[in-house]
Amino acid sequence: MNYVAPLRDMRFNLHELFDVSAHCERLGNGLDRELIDGVLEEAARYTGEVIAPLNRNSDEQGVTLENGEVTTPEGFVEAYRQYVDNGWASMTGPTEYGGQGFPQMVACNFHEMLMAASLSFRIYSGLTEGAVLALYKHGSDALKNAYLEKLVSGRWSGTMCLTEPQAGTDLALLRTKAEPQADGSYRVTGSKIFISGGEHDMSENIVHLVLARLPDAPAGVKGISLLLVPKFIANADGTPGERNALTCGAIEHKMGIKGAATCVMNFDGATGWIVGEPNQGLACMFTMMNDARFQVGLQGLGIAEQAYQGALAYARERLQSRALTGAAQPDKPADPIIVHPDVRRMLLTQKTLVEGSRMLAAYCARELDLEHGHPDAGARKAAGKRAALLIPIVKSFFTDMGQEVASLGVQVYGGHGYIREWGMEQLMRDSRITQLYEGTNGIQALDYIRRKLMGDGGAELRAIQDEFLGLCDELGALSDLVGPVRARLNQWRELTDEVLARVAQDPQEIGAVSVDFLQYSSYVLLAGLWLKAAGRARQALEAGSEEAPFYEAKLHSARFYVRRVLPRASSHREALLGGADCLMAMPEAQFAF
Repeated sequence: MNYVAPLRDMRFNLHELFDVSAHCERLGNGLDRELIDGVLEEAARYTGEVIAPLNRNSDEQGVTLENGEVTTPEGFVEAYRQYVDNGWASMTGPTEYGGQGFPQMVACNFHEMLMAASLSFRIYSGLTEGAVLALYKHGSDALKNAYLEKLVSGRWSGTMCLTEPQAGTDLALLRTKAEPQADGSYRVTGSKIFISGGEHDMSENIVHLVLARLPDAPAGVKGISLLLVPKFIANADGTPGERNALTCGAIEHKMGIKGAATCVMNFDGATGWIVGEPNQGLACMFTMMNDARFQVGLQGLGIAEQAYQGALAYARERLQSRALTGAAQPDKPADPIIVHPDVRRMLLTQKTLVEGSRMLAAYCARELDLEHGHPDAGARKAAGKRAALLIPIVKSFFTDMGQEVASLGVQVYGGHGYIREWGMEQLMRDSRITQLYEGTNGIQALDYIRRKLMGDGGAELRAIQDEFLGLCDELGALSDLVGPVRARLNQWRELTDEVLARVAQDPQEIGAVSVDFLQYSSYVLLAGLWLKAAGRARQALEAGSEEAPFYEAKLHSARFYVRRVLPRASSHREALLGGADCLMAMPEAQFAF
């Protein structure tokens, strides 16, 4: 399946909605529009010509494990060499360790391209950037000097080792141990499962960030430490040295992302070094996890874009039946299926969910950048609060959206969508994992309610609502859009108060309302962003833009979203107002069949 990066839409977000040039000036990184556009154009070439052609074969071939060594699909090693040699790996890395310091607001577009071209390929490099963040923020100078430059360059890759057979979401149950040694190192013993890129043949070394317990650690999550455990221990000159006491015991056989090695990793007294303070590993890991969750959201977005591109191309080419109003192309034996209203419904649903989510990705990336790079401490703190609120929405909504859009892609293809040779069913299989790893979407919804909404009594959420209500005031001339969006924003404010009242009275309500409230919030957020896009499109058209079809499409899309997709919010509202009692009243025994 071909992939063409949606550069025009990405530039619309960067330059016309969020003014990335002013953003970069605020961050002081020296990037300008010409450089940003040039980088993204080259990224589009690399992902379209080098990575996308690998995706089908990686699904057919998978990975192999022999004598503890993993071999990746054909073409992956050479594509990764280009990834490193051309500087893509170092794109977001800190400049003092050889990185280029690109902001997430720019880099997230390249990362979306990678996800769309081949999710399996991207998985090997994805967690390295999170490992860099965790080590840069919490590691000792000695660890930074020994490992960061290699990780930033991509010559060495990183993993995140949390999950154990008995400890998935509940990390309080983990058993991996770390025994202190006289030289300040630790001996790490235990098994981790579901480790993405835990073993492979693409990088010189693999640096594992492992959660473990010290001998005197308190029980529960307060007794978890983070350790750096490399496959090869670094020599004094920075080269890979002695092989550490860790092995890949097995690779998982999965329904999707078959070109990505998902490993069982066994640590048998492996040498490691603590990152951060003892028993503060979970806080250190969350530095990495927030980035990982944002990246997983981009995985859903990338797959959705690829599914939309495939569905659109097929709908334009596939001839079946005649238009309801009569032959649209009488010179052909039948009309292309894009003339049919129901096919249009599916394509427009795909398009508006994808483009709306891309706007939200840029919005969230801006806050992530400001959290780490704004010169003012107060602004950094404010951006951190906003980013923290948005991360569970991005992770869960984008991945649910990716699965829906991939499923709609299969539907547009009809029976051909169910056949492997077209590639659409692979997207549906590959996307399914995104709703599960880095915290299932149900866990994201709980986080959204418990830690984010209840944590500040809804203050940050109300600030977002106020922001978009202010936008409604600015764009009053777009009355057909402003009216329904304003009504939803006001309803969202009322629903926020209702949810806070319910969860305060009954803790079961936290779990009962969480998914529906997150979904409601997501649909309304996208409506606000579509209103923003419509305002910019109207402005461009009034100015006589030479790209009128592009801006007209934005207005058409905004109207479709508000009239045909936003009403989904009503069902989520009605569902969450149904209460927890109907969920919890039935005795467990009555679930039997």
